[in-house]
Amino acid sequence: MSDIVKEVSLTTGIKIVPVVQATDIREVVSNTSVEVWSQKIDPVTYGAHTGSILPESVLEDGARGTFLNHSENRFIDFETLTKAHQRAREVGLKTLIFAKDIDELKNIIKLKPDFVSYEPPALIGSKDKSVASAEPEMITQAVETSKKAGIPLIVGAGVHSEGDVRTCMELGSIGIAVASDVMTAIDPKKELMDLCLGFS
Repeated sequence: MSDIVKEVSLTTGIKIVPVVQATDIREVVSNTSVEVWSQKIDPVTYGAHTGSILPESVLEDGARGTFLNHSENRFIDFETLTKAHQRAREVGLKTLIFAKDIDELKNIIKLKPDFVSYEPPALIGSKDKSVASAEPEMITQAVETSKKAGIPLIVGAGVHSEGDVRTCMELGSIGIAVASDVMTAIDPKKELMDLCLGFS
């Protein structure tokens, strides 16, 4: 998959960042020239934290950033999210923090991450509806909120077409977060190429 991401990125001129599980970072980094991120890190330091993902290890393996608070792996509370963000920053990882709604987005912005994402959980993985088709007015609110704070917004949840991408971009997003649409596609390369058309 890393070869496909690299090829599509070079062909289209669109920056595509593969976000992979911690155990795959080193392998993916060694097989591609594109920037790679981790799907998560934990708010821990060296010590007794069996099973946790140490930010230093993610960085050492070659990741340049990390997702935090994705709908499929949310932190138990805002304090824990804050600690995870602080740990990422301490080691030099860029951060993209996900918000499930506008209220959460407003709180997350206070942490001053590199990027924020609006991604309503109910639409994640949907093949029928996307955030672009079902909630364009919410994207507009998210864009306004993030722009006031000077933090770039990524939009996700059910994005599965060139039209979805184009809508997100026209409403002010700087990019999209997409997973299942590409990973479950019969032809992932074609699907990525089609999505990239939405940026033109």
